[in-house]
Amino acid sequence: MIAIAVWPEGGRMQVYLVGGAVRDELLGFSVKDKDYVVVGSTLEQMLAAGFKPVGKDFPVFLHPETHDEYALARTERKTAKGYKGFVVHADPDVTLEEDLARRDLTINAIAKGADGQLMDPFGGLADIQSRTLRHVSDAFAEDPVRILRAARFMARLHDFNLAEETLRLMRNMVAAGEVDALVAERVWQELSKGLMENTPSRMFETLRACGALEKILPELSRLWGVPQPPQHHPEIDTGIHVMMVIDYAAKQNFSLPVRFAALLHDLGKGTTFHATLPRHIGHEARGLPMVRDVCKRLRVPNDCKELAVMVARFHGKLYQALQMRPSTLLEFLIELDAIRQPERFKAFLQACEADSRGRTGQEACDLPQVVFMLKVLAAAQSVDAGAVAQQQEDVQKIKMAVFEARLSAIKRVL
Repeated sequence: MIAIAVWPEGGRMQVYLVGGAVRDELLGFSVKDKDYVVVGSTLEQMLAAGFKPVGKDFPVFLHPETHDEYALARTERKTAKGYKGFVVHADPDVTLEEDLARRDLTINAIAKGADGQLMDPFGGLADIQSRTLRHVSDAFAEDPVRILRAARFMARLHDFNLAEETLRLMRNMVAAGEVDALVAERVWQELSKGLMENTPSRMFETLRACGALEKILPELSRLWGVPQPPQHHPEIDTGIHVMMVIDYAAKQNFSLPVRFAALLHDLGKGTTFHATLPRHIGHEARGLPMVRDVCKRLRVPNDCKELAVMVARFHGKLYQALQMRPSTLLEFLIELDAIRQPERFKAFLQACEADSRGRTGQEACDLPQVVFMLKVLAAAQSVDAGAVAQQQEDVQKIKMAVFEARLSAIKRVL
């Protein structure tokens, strides 16, 4: 229900539900957050009605009871490159249609009045029917974040297609250097949201189609066209493989750190010498500094960074686990810090599972190494390191004694 405040002087503002809430309701999705636009009001009237201001760059308020966001109807004028290069104009004379015209996609430019009537000046309802993502106007080109948002909606709305004219506009934006003005925080914000959608591959395929992926993640972009041994990778193309891996991770509802690690796990294959293709010997070691560079450049959170580095470095080694000696298995656990951080180790195994099953025809392949390593970890964890330490008179021997106790436990289990 849309709450309408009554001003002290008796006037009434016009309030419309807008954006994602209207879109998701029309698509049959659950509505989480509600945003409203207020037409015909002023900053002073909003404050007098008890709304709490929260917007820095433009007038946004929280409703005093529901705490939903209410923004004054506004227009924007481009003044510089990037997503911050705007002058915002909020005024009681700004119409609903003028406010909706500055939005990104037609499906996000539908408003709903207090009486339930839909206002759709830009054909959003028709685009929902035809399952099309289309920009509202050429003003789309003024904000490079909209490239990321359009790509993210492609990942979320798996049965939608991107209008050819919108893709063409996005390509022109990339060519004009608009993507170069994006800051790391906004890129990561949109990429992380896209990774958590049901079909994240569609986000990266869209970014690649418009040329933005080469600007944002050139290390990932160069994987397309890089062949792999067909006996191990029937899909052959490394870029296609990575997309299958992240989609498998999404299908299993794996966490963001797992999905991000899956995205970057094979970056090293993009640097393999042409003469050695389709083999990729040592790609893990080559990919490690690249993963670190991406994480630094995008200011990736530590939990995502640490797992991505771990998976890039060790995912190939996991597949050798069944052939390892007990001492090598224990050393592998120590390298992964699995005994102290078992949940991160399990996330590592999930990323490796996605890697193994993100291959054509291998979506349900056996992966005994995962069960095996969990069994080895449980054996190592069964040792009471504190009790072992207390039995040692020489402090220097404690570490070796704990190692030997854990090794014995692993041997008993195996």
